[in-house]
Amino acid sequence: MKSKKKIAIIGLGYVGLPLAHAFINQYEVIGLDINQARIDELQSGFDRTLELTQAQLNEAIEKGMKFTNEIEDTKTCNTYIITVPTPIDNENKPDLTPLIKSSQAVGTVLKKGDIVIYESTVYPGVTEEVCVPELEKRSGLKFNEDFFCGYSPERINPGDKEHTVTKILKITAGSTPEVAKEVDELYKSIITAGTHLAPTIKVAEAAKVIENTQRDVNIALMNELAMIFDVMGIDTNAVLEAAATKWNFIKLSPGLVGGHCIGVDPYYLTHKAQALGYTPNLILGARQINNGVSKLIADKAIKYMIKADKKLKGANVLVMGVTFKENCPDMRNTKVVDIISELKEYECNVEVYDYWVDKSDRESKDLPFIDELPLGSHKYDAVIVAVGHDKFKEMSKAEYESLCSESPIIIDVKGVVEKPTWRL
Repeated sequence: MKSKKKIAIIGLGYVGLPLAHAFINQYEVIGLDINQARIDELQSGFDRTLELTQAQLNEAIEKGMKFTNEIEDTKTCNTYIITVPTPIDNENKPDLTPLIKSSQAVGTVLKKGDIVIYESTVYPGVTEEVCVPELEKRSGLKFNEDFFCGYSPERINPGDKEHTVTKILKITAGSTPEVAKEVDELYKSIITAGTHLAPTIKVAEAAKVIENTQRDVNIALMNELAMIFDVMGIDTNAVLEAAATKWNFIKLSPGLVGGHCIGVDPYYLTHKAQALGYTPNLILGARQINNGVSKLIADKAIKYMIKADKKLKGANVLVMGVTFKENCPDMRNTKVVDIISELKEYECNVEVYDYWVDKSDRESKDLPFIDELPLGSHKYDAVIVAVGHDKFKEMSKAEYESLCSESPIIIDVKGVVEKPTWRL
């Protein structure tokens, strides 16, 4: 199988690029991305997602990795792995456009005997009910006779250098029993953590979407508890520390829920459930709670500035961290921007500092970034530590206070500041 497989990875973001790097050690690999700037960067040995180092990327190129934005360049491949994003629209409905367009593109080069594997997160049924018809239409081939499909949901954790793609157990599935085994063997050849062969593609799709739905619901519980204890005047973290002394208590922390997975995937499941006539109240309620945390944080900053007799209009506020999680440059669906929007409603002057975001990315975003942290400036009426980057954890209470004007106000979202004004 190894000598015969030639793999095309469609989409070279946080999921596709590390996967391509894992496969290049044993197979011929072509990476395709529609963004020419992304292709140029990768060919020069630079990965702005920081998932691969320059040395890793150069090593992959030396082993024969090719990058392109032309689907025709992949026509000699016999295995296509689609790793494009599956976002939501402004109404929180699934946007399958990237998936449909990539399926249409692959359909133009699909040949008899080829396998198309999807890794993008979807609701159960998307692969066979949405993607397969596009493949058939563009190729003129018949599903499960001329070509076949597989599904192996991504489990990439951006910024995590310990749990990398080959070290995370992988779910696999195929459109026939024989193809399922072939897909499983393909992934098993690179995934040292092993694989789990699901009985059907729909089971694998469902398993992926509930992984993040479960986390969303659990975090929503922590966020609601934090809101209750805040009203009661009780330290939430102290409560969690005490409760965690019981052997079967699941210790989680409250916080912002953004990114491309936890804050998005549940909407895929709820969309399908509602289309079938079932209203998933618990999941939708969790989404509502988690989406409201940004406003809570902004409101707390406003409340404490009012208590300190600080003028809101024109108040200087520093937001530290804008990525969706710590130690990662990924800003997709970050809920920190909602905090900034709330503060601007009060006509506050907001500045953003995040050393993880590349300067070129800062310039492309409509956010008030600053390049350096002005320690000792005593400039800000309030400081909001929104993301727990390592450098922020290393700062002392005195350094945080040196950023603040008279009557320091420090809002700590991630529990990194010693005795802040308020902590989520």
